[in-house]
Amino acid sequence: MRRVSTIGTDPQRETSRGQDAVRILLIVAAAATELRDAPPGDAALSEAVAVLETQVRLQKLDFWVRNPDFLADELLNEYDRTGDLDCYRQATAIMQSDEPDVRRYPMLRFLFGAYEPLDEALAVLRSANLVIRRKRGTADRITRHDYYLTRSGLSTANRILHDAPEFRYFVERTQLVARLADGYGGTQLKSRQYEQDEYRNTVIGEHIESIAPRVHARLRGYADRLSQVNA
Repeated sequence: MRRVSTIGTDPQRETSRGQDAVRILLIVAAAATELRDAPPGDAALSEAVAVLETQVRLQKLDFWVRNPDFLADELLNEYDRTGDLDCYRQATAIMQSDEPDVRRYPMLRFLFGAYEPLDEALAVLRSANLVIRRKRGTADRITRHDYYLTRSGLSTANRILHDAPEFRYFVERTQLVARLADGYGGTQLKSRQYEQDEYRNTVIGEHIESIAPRVHARLRGYADRLSQVNA
């Protein structure tokens, strides 16, 4: 089965379950917290080496990977907060490339922000014993989902990192997003993304539209100020 993403008036583009699974594996591998010991009382998790906590956090990380324009804008926000010129350079490189057009796969706006069904990708990962999802709560009320990276999952992610140049883009993007989100939980990332008017004001059930024109304009303003400083 294939998932279709409609990008503005461009032709529809498709991602396969396999492509989604690789992207999610790389996100989990890049952003998961290392486990000293496997969780007790769950034989399936005996090979777990790291965990990415909560579906909210996974969805928010995936949003930045799938939407380079929003990622670039958040890098500029980080530059404003920290003065880290590398964030400015990375945002510039993203927006000067074709990424905002050819690498953007919009996500739907739901009650808790950007969302994409991940069941099929996670089924691929679970069947290969790479990532195992665990639901927390009761049969009547699931309170959270956690995503456990197995030893095999870590090994596979490392092989992709070193031996699969066709996935280099997603390796680099997932690592960049993981660094940007380091130290932030899912609720905090959701709050950061809700600061974007276009994100917050999207009608529930509709795709979150591109902000590329605004980010380009923002970068021009930064470039003008920096050129004045260096004049």
